[in-house]
Amino acid sequence: MFDLFVLGDWLEFVVRWLHVITAIAWIGSSFYFIALDLGLRKGTHLPEGVAGEEWQVHGGGFYHINKYMVAPANLPEHLVWFKWEAYWTWISGFALLVLVYYFGADLFLIDPHVMDLATWQAIGISVVSLVAGWVLYSSLCNSKLGDNPPVMMGVLFLIIVAFSFFYAQVFSGRAALLHLGAFTATIMVANVAMVIIPNQKIVVADMKAGRTPDAKYGKIAKLRSTHNNYLTLPVLFLMLSIHYPLAFASEYNWIIAALVFLVGVFVRHFFNTMHATKEKLIWPWFAAAATMLVIAVLSMAPMWNGHDPWEDETSMSPRQEQFAAAPGFEDVHAIVLGRCSMCHAQEPTLFDTYWAPKGVRLETEWQVAQHAHTIAMQAGYTHAMPPQNVSGITEEERAMIVEWYRAGRQGVRADELASQ
Repeated sequence: MFDLFVLGDWLEFVVRWLHVITAIAWIGSSFYFIALDLGLRKGTHLPEGVAGEEWQVHGGGFYHINKYMVAPANLPEHLVWFKWEAYWTWISGFALLVLVYYFGADLFLIDPHVMDLATWQAIGISVVSLVAGWVLYSSLCNSKLGDNPPVMMGVLFLIIVAFSFFYAQVFSGRAALLHLGAFTATIMVANVAMVIIPNQKIVVADMKAGRTPDAKYGKIAKLRSTHNNYLTLPVLFLMLSIHYPLAFASEYNWIIAALVFLVGVFVRHFFNTMHATKEKLIWPWFAAAATMLVIAVLSMAPMWNGHDPWEDETSMSPRQEQFAAAPGFEDVHAIVLGRCSMCHAQEPTLFDTYWAPKGVRLETEWQVAQHAHTIAMQAGYTHAMPPQNVSGITEEERAMIVEWYRAGRQGVRADELASQ
């Protein structure tokens, strides 16, 4: 039977695939050029305007690379621009944000225990915060702070800490860390689209017009490129964090997210120093390890606090009500309790786990109705859960889950049509 919601899952999968591919291309080229730039060697034999050269070997061939600080005397006919990797990483990432967090706002974006928002309010905060973060950051870079890179880097870190705290007070833990990653990635892509590429185009236009390009454009672009270099690793952590409740389910998740940026700085400092001087510093790795240890300790906060916020839940959203009212819900609730809740619980009893996988708990009727789509996809349409069918769920029980889910979806559609 054709199911639009299964098709939606495949659309999400394909977009996520595209996001990973373009991110690999962008990060790879970014790291390459930073390493290349830091590894350039000067020499008296170099042509005028060349700041340094480097010989490289790859794929059975040798490459001789020269870098012009401003521009060569004659503009080459063909220029390779590195921009679409960044653009498509953001486009695909924002598309994922829409598919997963905007369309699934009541499941992934909004946590009524954090802030009881309407869907439109949560989406509005998400979009406005991404734009506001770029405007604030870029304005500071264009101020006198931009003339002092170390100070500007410190201010950027404070901005990140502030937004990390803000997101943790507004969204679910999972969405908070994801949004901090999206916030940072937006700054990085905007640096490319709004500063780095436009400045390079100004230099190209000046050369075509016979004018001497101003070196300030390259200096400005280099500052933004350096920021991107130090922000890359934390963004990757934040994007992966949605799979680990250890990171997002702690009440100190905003501190964990902020500390990850320090880890990223330590690691990148090691590699940048090695590329520039060949010196292999030891202290950045000790600093990174110590910071990660602090993060690990903070992630244990749920073990210290015995209060369960889910116990305070007394009402269901209209979507949850439709699934709770669908035929077969009582049977499915019993199946889930018997086959799934040994792991998806406040205190899991299987596999020596301490937190429910991905933070999904399936103990109460409220929680089962909340995660109806996930239950159907993981244990109904597919056999992904339970792992190795450790709890012995039967084919008849899987069929009951699918039948209940379809009935619930019909109720949701009817409710949506009635509200229009």
